[in-house]
Amino acid sequence: MTTPDDPSPAPQPPAPLSKDRIYRSPAGIAGGVLLLAIVGWLGIDAIVAGRGRTPWLALATLILLVPLVVAFTLRPAVLANEDRLRIRNPFRVIVVPWGQVASLRSGYSNEVVATSGTKYQLWAIPVSLRARKKAARRQARVAAGDGGRAGLGGRSGGGFGGPLGGFSGGGRAQSDPDGPARAETDKVMDDLRELREAREKEESAQGEVTVRWAWEVVAPAVAGAVLLGILLAVG
Repeated sequence: MTTPDDPSPAPQPPAPLSKDRIYRSPAGIAGGVLLLAIVGWLGIDAIVAGRGRTPWLALATLILLVPLVVAFTLRPAVLANEDRLRIRNPFRVIVVPWGQVASLRSGYSNEVVATSGTKYQLWAIPVSLRARKKAARRQARVAAGDGGRAGLGGRSGGGFGGPLGGFSGGGRAQSDPDGPARAETDKVMDDLRELREAREKEESAQGEVTVRWAWEVVAPAVAGAVLLGILLAVG
């Protein structure tokens, strides 16, 4: 029993049901780091050792290229939780509540189709046709009883993903002890489909699709392009 001097504690808002599952491509990240190292080394060398307009041209090129390399390699990610799918593509961030997801398609690219019919590509989950063919060959050997179990590893635990998700890049074909061999990115899409089917009717998974431009990438790239164009124009 409570009294005016001993009020009941105020109710706290419910905690999120789960953390984001984060899916990224380690191969893309590794390639991005390598490209940044090469671009940085060449650019800084030109700035330090160059003569005349060379340092300025090198600086403008760095301002243009670094954001683009980051946008297409390090930036892409797909973050999924119980309520929505957040897609971080090179130049845009799209948030799609599960109630607004009509389907998740896998063809030559992986994409989300909203109920409005708009399609959004998942840059962080690339399709590997080679991995699909490799998985199909392995599954055929297993079905034929050809000892195909040898060399089939278990599913990777998450690569660069969080504790509830992620995938190891490179488009490797993986096997599941309880199912057929699949390319890893296809298994990621299966996980997203299962999450969507389980949550699409929930009240917390409703809302509107939002799209915003990644100005933190676009602005410096445009500035670098303008500066480079001016330097080239003035000769």
